[in-house]
Amino acid sequence: MVKFGIISDTHVIETEDTPEINKLYDKIKQVFKDVDEIIHAGDICSDFFLEKLEKIKPIRCVSGNMDKFGKLKKFLSFRISPYKIGVIHILPNKLEKFAREKDINILIYGHTHQPLIQETDYKLLVLNPGSPRKPRAPPQKKGFIEPIARKTVMTLEINENNDLITTYLINI
Repeated sequence: MVKFGIISDTHVIETEDTPEINKLYDKIKQVFKDVDEIIHAGDICSDFFLEKLEKIKPIRCVSGNMDKFGKLKKFLSFRISPYKIGVIHILPNKLEKFAREKDINILIYGHTHQPLIQETDYKLLVLNPGSPRKPRAPPQKKGFIEPIARKTVMTLEINENNDLITTYLINI
């Protein structure tokens, strides 16, 4: 079994209010205490906060459009047999083509600040953890009450037989 903590769009810079950042860090640390690894889908905004997250668990992180430090890739992928997981900040326009070219089964992205768990008809699991700092409500669906913007992160777990994937959206 492997369990990931998924986060995006933290938008933390070093000059910000330290108590707020420490409170965010403590919440993330608590929610991700049982994960094996953290995946950050971009817009971390400072290597300062990336280094703090690395103290919780090992981290994989991609560059977002607001990230100005240079050690991050725009896209990364890795295999948790039999699944290939891709991480990107902005969802590609031609998603099906992108998924087939990259040969991925799961795509994690950020940028919208809106949480999403969705499977496509071409068998791609698409995940967006939202944002733990600057959330946006998902679009309203006809017949449902107006959604509320909530600060969120996500977990993704693949069981030891590699035949069950569970993902949870977590309000923090």
